[in-house]
Amino acid sequence: MSRIPTRRVLPRLLAVAAAAATAVALLPATAASAQPVATAPANSQSPYVQTHVPTLVARATLSADHLEPGPASGALASSANGRTGPWDGQVIPGFSAAIDNGDGTFWAQPDNGFGAKGNSADFLLRNYLVRPAWQTADGGSGEIQIERFISYNDRNRVLDFPIVNDDTAERLLTGADFDIESVVKATDGTFWVGEEFGPFLLHFDADGTLLEKPFALDGAKSPQNPYLQAGETPRVRASRGFEALAASVNGRYLYPVVEGSYADDSDLRRREILEFDTRAGAYTGRTWSYQTDQEPNVIGDAFTVRSDVLILIERDDFEGAQSVTKRVYEVDLRRTDAEGDLEKSLVLDALRIANPSGIGAGDGYGTGEIYSLPVQSFETVVQLKDGSLLIGNDNNYPGNDARIPGTPDDTEFAIIDLDKTKIEPSTVSLIGHRGASGSRPEHTLAAYETAIVQCADYIEPDVVSTKDGVLVARHENEIGGTTDVATRPEFAARKTTKIIDGTSISGWFTEDFTFAELRTLRAKERLPQTRPANTAFDGLYVIPTLDEVMDLARHSVSCDGRPVGVYPETKHPSYFDSIGLSLEEPLVAALQANGLDRADAPVIVQSFETANLRELDALTDVTLAQLVSNSGRPYDFTLAGDPRTYKDIVTPAGLAEIATYADGVGLEKSVMIPRTADGRLGTPTAVIPDAHAAGLTVHGWTFRAENQFLPAEFRSSADPAAYGDLAGELQAFIDAGMDGVFSDHPGIAAVTIDTVTLTG
Repeated sequence: MSRIPTRRVLPRLLAVAAAAATAVALLPATAASAQPVATAPANSQSPYVQTHVPTLVARATLSADHLEPGPASGALASSANGRTGPWDGQVIPGFSAAIDNGDGTFWAQPDNGFGAKGNSADFLLRNYLVRPAWQTADGGSGEIQIERFISYNDRNRVLDFPIVNDDTAERLLTGADFDIESVVKATDGTFWVGEEFGPFLLHFDADGTLLEKPFALDGAKSPQNPYLQAGETPRVRASRGFEALAASVNGRYLYPVVEGSYADDSDLRRREILEFDTRAGAYTGRTWSYQTDQEPNVIGDAFTVRSDVLILIERDDFEGAQSVTKRVYEVDLRRTDAEGDLEKSLVLDALRIANPSGIGAGDGYGTGEIYSLPVQSFETVVQLKDGSLLIGNDNNYPGNDARIPGTPDDTEFAIIDLDKTKIEPSTVSLIGHRGASGSRPEHTLAAYETAIVQCADYIEPDVVSTKDGVLVARHENEIGGTTDVATRPEFAARKTTKIIDGTSISGWFTEDFTFAELRTLRAKERLPQTRPANTAFDGLYVIPTLDEVMDLARHSVSCDGRPVGVYPETKHPSYFDSIGLSLEEPLVAALQANGLDRADAPVIVQSFETANLRELDALTDVTLAQLVSNSGRPYDFTLAGDPRTYKDIVTPAGLAEIATYADGVGLEKSVMIPRTADGRLGTPTAVIPDAHAAGLTVHGWTFRAENQFLPAEFRSSADPAAYGDLAGELQAFIDAGMDGVFSDHPGIAAVTIDTVTLTG
């Protein structure tokens, strides 16, 4: 018997309740939803989409302050969160890797201790045998029990460089000797460990004794490598060695992954996966390239799920509400894209996990009805025998406090089930306007990721060019109000005044910066008085490229279970043409590089001008949309001496002409429903039915929650920044026949859309 399809409204409304009940909500005043991670084929004729919804089914923790027997540790560790070393025993600073023993126990391995070679000499490298007493929907203590440990050592004197415990019989290894980060268990019971100071592969017996000399990566040393020669340039960046390590199904091959980019790599998003033959004791020479969502992201762990197929953690270095990327992707070593990088598909977004049983609720940030693991160092993923995933964290004791500010994070293990569900997609498209710009600074990956979590079907980057022709996402080419450029003395002389589309504008402009220069800047909130909460994220996020935005979209899944779309707007195309930085050709090239240059791709390209849309119509098969303001005219009309205005192009004749080169229109709200003299919504115009008659879809912009942007009848108070009844305004426009919504607050819009279109 077939299952009843799930309508999106239910998880969204639950998420609203969760946000309202959480003091520090993941998405303040908006809806969120656990993210589906698989989708039906794009050409499926079914009205439903079958997808996997990650769901928390078990959780266990180990107190951050737990100590195991051994000498005092942390004498040189940095003090944080009210904790100061040394501590009377061995700290367990989280787990960077785990092995499922299949009997309810796991080997769980911490890293080198306190984050650096210089402060971890009193931290002993160990592998702990742990048994979680899981908390589930049926109860359970939720505690991780430590049963025993093995101490990594060099008692056979394999090493030929000095170590901390050089003169002892046991020669116990410490965090000043190696930075161990990953581990797999061989079929003979020995352990292979990936570490970062070399980077090396280390081979230990079942009791933790080093069996062979460290296996080095030829031609690639880190600054901490004990064999680094004077004057030799490290190719592996500090603390960017073998954070991740997987083994082939038969155990013969190891797949270490370099955590960050090589220092000499021209593509700073590239991470290398290597192959090591354990029988030969040598690298095979086979390598693969994995491209991260953004340059700062790192690889946290890897696990082989079947022959040639790995899952990898990709994460950023943020924690708590600042977090953007805590994801598990799957790659097939036999499949690469047009640029030679491994194709990756989303398995799990660890920030957005359904928690219908309330497991761990009340344990701090991210433990409500939507569970997340918003820790800085999401570094453990293991596929269990039933197909569920175990995920866990390194808590960088005592520094991380993602759950409760001021309190060190506990070590967590969580088991995530990938439930399969049928979802009925909405008939009204939801576009995250510049991302979820009501919740995060606009045009950042944080804003786009938040929009996806809030159930946006599309994310919308405004596209401008740098001096060297790189397309980036900014609201305008003037960036004084959206970046920290004004605080950078090295760029003070770049401030200038230009005429952009007939208007004199003073500030700093993207076309006067190379991409490398622009990348040194950080985003900030454009409307700080309207959205003061967003200023908490000022200075954190880099300026994304259009390619990165497209990558994020195509590697994400909407709440409908379909690929997230991208809806780029070309900004000032005539101006950029006039300075030799045409937007159209590089935009199409980006579409092609991302496999999106096709008629059925989830892409809509929009512009306020007409000539560039006509040009794009000849260059690409993707959907095009003509933007229409409530006043003025397309600037290319001004340049051409064409007297027509936007009002002229939304007449039946004008819409018919638009239909010759575009597929839809993006209309300012008052073009559809003008406001009366007292600021209330008036009578809808004929533009929506006229556009439909011309074969055009109609998307409306921009729907915002703050009172200052709402019609008078939907305002909650005289406070212009307070939230009013956005849902009420939206319903009026959806009832008028609008096909899609641009919103700064996708979460609120999502619930409204579902309420109107799915519940009747």
